[in-house]
Amino acid sequence: MNATAPVRRLTVLYDAECSLCAFLRDWLLRQPKLVPLELVPAASEEARGRFPGLDHGATLEEITVVGDAGQVYRGPAAWIVTLWALREYRPLAHRLSTPSGARLAKGAVLAAAKWRGAQWNRGQGGGAHWGEAQWGGRVYRRADGWAYDPDVGWTHTAPGCADGTCAPDRAPGR
Repeated sequence: MNATAPVRRLTVLYDAECSLCAFLRDWLLRQPKLVPLELVPAASEEARGRFPGLDHGATLEEITVVGDAGQVYRGPAAWIVTLWALREYRPLAHRLSTPSGARLAKGAVLAAAKWRGAQWNRGQGGGAHWGEAQWGGRVYRRADGWAYDPDVGWTHTAPGCADGTCAPDRAPGR
């Protein structure tokens, strides 16, 4: 890897089974970019083929971003370099790259990891699996049409309603 090589493209490896990760993937896709981002499911066949030297199990545990010259960023550094690639967030990325900003970025990453861990722990005792959530005895799976939006909570699109003609269901308590 050439540490002085310019970054012209970044590949973000995200956990496709994690609802928070999928939400952030969709958010990243909508953002204006200064550096192109490719979003690839972590530990997927594509990720393994493109980056054979990575620990793909670790990419499911912690966000990993790979630069086009082989640079590898993990954890807070991965979030910062991803923000750096976005037009509206580059100034924030520069602030987060300072020592005090790095502490804030680390706190945000730890909060996200805690949320993901809570999702995993729900799956261990309650019948849900990684990337699923469970409330009131029900398991909400993305594969079954459930999606999480922080503004409205969990919503469900029934089969055959993907075109938006049906009103989404809401999870209990929302």
